[in-house]
Amino acid sequence: MVRVEDQVRKLAAFTGVLLMAAAEAMAQEKQAGSPRRIVVSIPDRKLAVLQEGKVVKVFSTAVGAPDSPSPTGSFKIVLALENPTWYGKGRIVPPGKNNPIGTRWLGLNLKGYGIHGTNAPQSIGHNVSHGCIRLRNHDVEELFRMVSEGDQVDLYGERTTETAELFGAPMPTTSTVTLVATASASGGQQ
Repeated sequence: MVRVEDQVRKLAAFTGVLLMAAAEAMAQEKQAGSPRRIVVSIPDRKLAVLQEGKVVKVFSTAVGAPDSPSPTGSFKIVLALENPTWYGKGRIVPPGKNNPIGTRWLGLNLKGYGIHGTNAPQSIGHNVSHGCIRLRNHDVEELFRMVSEGDQVDLYGERTTETAELFGAPMPTTSTVTLVATASASGGQQ
């Protein structure tokens, strides 16, 4: 016959094990931290990595050329590849120094678009890509170690209050916009 005291002891031990397992799971979840968020300002040609709303790192980028602009909106990283192969129109370039997407590919949930390295580091800071966000290879390798599949990527086509705070770029004022528009309309002469 099983005594009530033995059942209570077993129940207490089982409860203790459950509590310890729950505490360990919560500690691991907290240690993993919240997902990272990537913010790209296309006009500033800058990318910021945020963790819990704080800037971890800012990188200079190249963005889409006027005839092949970078998309805007919120996306997710869905694929992370080291030493990717580039597939172009009738061309395949294996990993190596001639690969136009460099040493890393962070594919977005918008087919054909991603954040990647480059074999043309002089392009950083310019609007020259086919719509992707380019970084120097050493920068994309660092970014690759910081982010994960599922992380959010926000691409902004205009300066916002958030991008002005992140990248230190001033928001255009009405008088600035008017002055630029007036200068453009008069051929740069006032």
